[in-house]
Amino acid sequence: MSSSAAPDAVGKGVCPGDRLMALPETGVVRIGGGVAQEGEQLLATKAGVLRRARGGKLWVEARQKRYVPSPEDVVIGRIIDKHSESYAVDIWAPFRALLPVLAFEGATKRNRPHLQIGDLVYCRVESAHRDLEPVLACTDAAGKASGFAHLKGGMLVEVSTTHARALLSRPPAAVLSALGRALQFELAVGQNGRVWLDAPSPGTVVLVANAIQSSEFLSAPQQEQLVAALLRGSAAAAALAAQQWAQAAAAAAAAATAAEQQRQGGAQQG
Repeated sequence: MSSSAAPDAVGKGVCPGDRLMALPETGVVRIGGGVAQEGEQLLATKAGVLRRARGGKLWVEARQKRYVPSPEDVVIGRIIDKHSESYAVDIWAPFRALLPVLAFEGATKRNRPHLQIGDLVYCRVESAHRDLEPVLACTDAAGKASGFAHLKGGMLVEVSTTHARALLSRPPAAVLSALGRALQFELAVGQNGRVWLDAPSPGTVVLVANAIQSSEFLSAPQQEQLVAALLRGSAAAAALAAQQWAQAAAAAAAAATAAEQQRQGGAQQG
């Protein structure tokens, strides 16, 4: 496609080698996965749909089995090894990532985090190169935590990288808006296809996880209907449990009454 067609290309399919746009004479153009600079042009490096974020960042959205890191992506990683100056982190990418122990707000050589193998962390990709291990940080570009942290407790679910980006979109995805109106829960979404959830009750966690994993190929109205159906099912299950508890309590009370009557009858005969 020609560079002049770049504004119309957003939201449409592109193939490797397609010209996306010419670099402007002034200003900065932010690029993500699937987009590369060649001279004064930006080219697509993989097949998919060209997307533009609110901040202007361009990337190619493609259905892929593995996550390909890109600078400034937000990811959820699992600690898989510990070293004196860094942690090795699995981010579901071809290479493991490195998380320096000082890449946390306020961290110093004497005051550093104490993460264990298996712990989950919500991070930002600070740098990523084709042949090098990505470097992560639990801070934003200004060195502030900004929500990046060790994720404690909760539940981890996996979705496609395409669905993860949709969950991070603004305005919020319909499924998250519908869930947020009805339930209290915490959520962290990584562009590497991992979603961390926590809520006051395990039932809420399971319901939210089911809604998120089932909503990928649904339209916004269908996502609203899905959440409504899941909430009705949850309410029905709670009502059934309450009914069963009430029946059990009534049966226990009746049995206790019968036993007391039998005891009194035996005492009178005596």
